[in-house]
Amino acid sequence: MGTRADFYVGKGKNAEWLGSIGWDGYPDGITEAVRSATDEASYRAAVSSFFAARNDVTLPEHGWPWPWNDSGTTDYSYWHFDGKTMASGFGGGLFACDEEEPEDDDDLEVVEMPDMSARKKVAAAGSDRSGVIAVGG
Repeated sequence: MGTRADFYVGKGKNAEWLGSIGWDGYPDGITEAVRSATDEASYRAAVSSFFAARNDVTLPEHGWPWPWNDSGTTDYSYWHFDGKTMASGFGGGLFACDEEEPEDDDDLEVVEMPDMSARKKVAAAGSDRSGVIAVGG
């Protein structure tokens, strides 16, 4: 299975979803330009450039690619607000992308996730966008 990631502008249930990736969504797999953006315009540009170089991207016009209803089950979600990019692993507490992921996030802020159930259009297993490896024969 891939390490999936969702990308947002803003924080909480009203954040704007920019898209998702099905592979290498861990912080070290995200470009420095995305992780270190200091304003919304540079974050949007960095995410757009990052997405353009990949074939596993799901954009909002494709629909929500996961079988779950929010980013709380996605491996990582990235949120740009207040001039910085923050990350969350499986809906846990937010941590700065320029810091190591904490082992214990009990003291970190947890954001309410946007409900994506109405936008759901699950990517098929085996497609580049799903993050699932299909083995058969």
